[in-house]
Amino acid sequence: MVRILDISPLVSERLPVWPDDTPYRRTVRASFENGDTSLVSSIETTLHLGAHADAPGHTVWGAGSIDQQPLGLYYGPCQVVKVSVSEGGRVGPGDLAVEIAAPRLLLRTDSFPGPERFGTKFAGLSPGLAPWLAERGVVLVGLDTPSIDPFDDPRLESHLALAEYRIATLEGLVLRDVAPGFYTLVALPLRLEGADASPVRAVLVESQGSGVAV
Repeated sequence: MVRILDISPLVSERLPVWPDDTPYRRTVRASFENGDTSLVSSIETTLHLGAHADAPGHTVWGAGSIDQQPLGLYYGPCQVVKVSVSEGGRVGPGDLAVEIAAPRLLLRTDSFPGPERFGTKFAGLSPGLAPWLAERGVVLVGLDTPSIDPFDDPRLESHLALAEYRIATLEGLVLRDVAPGFYTLVALPLRLEGADASPVRAVLVESQGSGVAV
């Protein structure tokens, strides 16, 4: 038996986005109530919406768009680790008190109030975490906050560091009820030509007996 844990927030017009970014809006173009033969709608939104994958080119000129990212980065063995850092702080190697034993790492910080409330005191990642993760074979890191950098970092230092080491990122995950342990991650981005990011439907697949606490 397997269990699928949805770690994506519900996408609605209540879902906050980064200040001054484009909020999610859904417009109904045809509906049964209006006598149409089908329901048809369109959306307008930032690509950095809810659970999403950043492309390297989001912060590094010419580093590649989301459609150029290998899908294998976003599917496979994954480890969820709970960490604790100061308000608005950065997760560094010293905050990971367990052995990293999977190529995809999701960090549960419990530092973001969402998914329907936006706060600015959430945790980010340390730029020094990038080479440390690369040495351990990590190809993707994800966080339960809207950014892998703290809110007040205009240089996006960790975005730059992870792009340098070709480590993929996921942001905006919902991990508050996920137990630390090992899972299979499925979080495929859309094939959006030239795009800087893509929303994902991120899930963790838990095989019976696989959710061993770490």
